[in-house]
Amino acid sequence: MIKKSEEVLAEVHRNCALALQSISDILPEVEDDGVREELLHQHEEYEKLGGRAALLAKDRGVELKNPGPIKKAMMWSSIKMNTLKDNSRAHLAEMMVQGTVMGITALKSSLAEMSEEGADEEVRALAEELLKSEEEFEGRWKELLA
Repeated sequence: MIKKSEEVLAEVHRNCALALQSISDILPEVEDDGVREELLHQHEEYEKLGGRAALLAKDRGVELKNPGPIKKAMMWSSIKMNTLKDNSRAHLAEMMVQGTVMGITALKSSLAEMSEEGADEEVRALAEELLKSEEEFEGRWKELLA
């Protein structure tokens, strides 16, 4: 299946929106200053990239959808249940690695399926930038696990 630039842009937006929601849900459970700083740094990066995705979508007349309330509630409850049992640095880092890997997988898949013909280079560049950030985040979380 070949994805259009609009679909890749929607994936970038969805990825950023889910990451921002997850970080917002997890922050109240964090007691470790190092973890809190990393989460705040990543939140800022996702906001920047998500904002750029929104501007590109507006310029191209693409309507982006945010995760629905059911998806948000499921994420919130999953995070609360996971951190209720264990809100240690290692467990929080493990949770973030899992979420980041899901984002990396979705982005790699979208980029691989993106149509070469008529591909929007700004969209591709933004998706690749987000992918690079996600891979860096994964590495930082894995360092916190060590």
